[in-house]
Amino acid sequence: MDHGIAIGKVSEATGVKVPTIRYYEQIGLLPPPPRTGGNRRTYNRKDAHRLTFIRHSRELGFEIDQIRTLLSLQDRRDQSCGEADVNARARLVEVKEKIASLKALEAELERIVEGCSHGRVESCQVIDILADHGKCKHQVMPARELRRRSVKS
Repeated sequence: MDHGIAIGKVSEATGVKVPTIRYYEQIGLLPPPPRTGGNRRTYNRKDAHRLTFIRHSRELGFEIDQIRTLLSLQDRRDQSCGEADVNARARLVEVKEKIASLKALEAELERIVEGCSHGRVESCQVIDILADHGKCKHQVMPARELRRRSVKS
């Protein structure tokens, strides 16, 4: 990619949607690009590489502030990568917690479904367990708690 690449082309090349590119510029993840006489944004290979880095980081679940830190590290390549490692390890812990929670959810749903006698609602184990959390065998972290923990980090 040479200088002067239109936003649509850089979007296509990186897999980042045009509104998202503009958003990344707005929040400072991507520097404001030069503009043509007609006020159209133009990008270069470095911008495309940065957008790809951001997109991949988002796909791995990194939050914007974490990506900002990682980009800062990438921009100063002579420094220690310790902070990048800390960010990646923290993200790994979050993923493992989510996996454990999803496994508990799976086990609880399997137990509830397997216990269904396909009789009447008055004796339905699914309804009974959903009505009384104390009857759950596996403690499942609610989705809102998972989201809160992800946002916190």
